[in-house]
Amino acid sequence: MAPKRNNMIPNGHFHKDWQRYVKTWFAQPMRKKRRHETRVKKARAIAPRPLGALRPVVRCPTRRHNTKVRLGRGFSLQELKEAGIPKKFAGTVGICVDHRRRNKSVESLQLNAQRLKEYKSRLILFPKNKKKTVAGEAKPEEIKMATQLKGTIMPLKAASKREKARPITEEAKKFQAFGALRRAYADIRLQGARDKKAKEQADKKDDE
Repeated sequence: MAPKRNNMIPNGHFHKDWQRYVKTWFAQPMRKKRRHETRVKKARAIAPRPLGALRPVVRCPTRRHNTKVRLGRGFSLQELKEAGIPKKFAGTVGICVDHRRRNKSVESLQLNAQRLKEYKSRLILFPKNKKKTVAGEAKPEEIKMATQLKGTIMPLKAASKREKARPITEEAKKFQAFGALRRAYADIRLQGARDKKAKEQADKKDDE
């Protein structure tokens, strides 16, 4: 039946090769199974060594996120030195090392050095030669106690401190959080210039 009245002329495109643009993912369940089997095989092969490696506690970059902590890439050479662990030995006992990392605060250095010392105290080091053990290697009784750790080694504990309910004071109502932060950032940024100016003024007075 012919179309009536002043309508749009039908111009349907029904011969597109749509099969070329469709991507299927039927292999997903089998891949999942294969990955799991590979993990199990690896765990059995390296047992009783842990599956993961020890990583340091680091702060997220930029001032927006630096209040959060997470696990980093590897321990710095300074942290290993503080804990008394040689860098070549660290890799053999499941400790990640990142030679590019630098410690910018004493707190982070002490925290990760303490983390390493705690890990070292828990470590059961199997002897290379069963007939002749070296100092620091485990005794036969300790070897029997060894179990394989799964998941993250020494994971971060969520230290969420809940604030107690309190009445809102007039001082709290007047407090401008954004302005206070901006002033604090400005004080840090301009600290050097202000010190320099104060020193110059003090020198001028001495000359007079």
